[in-house]
Amino acid sequence: MSRLVEIYTRSHCVYCQRAKDLLRIKGIDFLEHDITDNPHKTAEMQQRSPQQEAPGIFIDGQAIGGCRELFDLDEQGLLDQLLGLFPFPGGSLQSV
Repeated sequence: MSRLVEIYTRSHCVYCQRAKDLLRIKGIDFLEHDITDNPHKTAEMQQRSPQQEAPGIFIDGQAIGGCRELFDLDEQGLLDQLLGLFPFPGGSLQSV
């Protein structure tokens, strides 16, 4: 089952880039909202979550936080579950 992943980013933001890189490594497509010089998108992100700075990351509409929280979830082994990825025999990951 595919999850809707959204990420609010700013250009030249190293944390935004790291978060996007992790999602790409996992083979996850995401919808990117560039909030650079866009106060309406910034306000939208802040209304949807307590996250005040980019990146703001959402999975199926649920705010999960920023880059640190994304990596924390990955280290705890919870991110794959949230993304709908599950390990299969042979060690490969597959989208369900």
